[in-house]
Amino acid sequence: MKCQETSVLVDTKFREWTAGLDAREGMISIFQHIRDIPYSLAIPMTDPKNVPERILTLGRGYCGPKHYLLAEMFRKLGIDVVYATFPFLWNDPDLRYPPALRQLASGLPVSHHLACRVRINERWVLVDATWDSPLKQAGFPVNEHWDGLADTLCTVLQSPVWTTFRCTATDEPCCNGRDRDLNPPDGEQDRRDADDRARYYCEKTRTRSADEIGRICRFYQEFNVWLQEIREPS
Repeated sequence: MKCQETSVLVDTKFREWTAGLDAREGMISIFQHIRDIPYSLAIPMTDPKNVPERILTLGRGYCGPKHYLLAEMFRKLGIDVVYATFPFLWNDPDLRYPPALRQLASGLPVSHHLACRVRINERWVLVDATWDSPLKQAGFPVNEHWDGLADTLCTVLQSPVWTTFRCTATDEPCCNGRDRDLNPPDGEQDRRDADDRARYYCEKTRTRSADEIGRICRFYQEFNVWLQEIREPS
């Protein structure tokens, strides 16, 4: 896939993160740097054309911007990447939410998580750089030690929605063959084109009611406050 034109900032960070490394080492370095960009839902970043630069400029971001940046940098290494979207619920039983935040999470509609699948040794491998390392102490499934070869953990794996999809399918990775890239059996939807993935996401979210949007906004605000408390305990 042809790599889209990148910004000076993205190019600079790419060179910084991969200097003196081979392709596999470069992938691992890129992954680790993007993973440890602090996760935040504070600022919407939806245009895949500018989010790689914006997340680097702001120094924070959520799963979408993180994986648009990861895809752009991996493609600069000559690696084939697709955008993997997973349905999930924020009411993950493994997260150690404060009671008030748990109540907010329990009333939210289905959301759509973004990660990447990358082609390594003729196999599609899941790479999920969502949660930064300090969040592990609150039960977040941080992918700490990626070897550049195996699948990382899908960070919404325990979501009730995703678990239901997995139980109805083969429980195998979704993208072992190219014929299944865009229509896997267990709820994951893969897109090779960033704009196509953005359109898919908009289609899934534009039917939300005003009440749902209000609840999502309240949850995002409280969620960001909680993440900051985790990272900077009093």
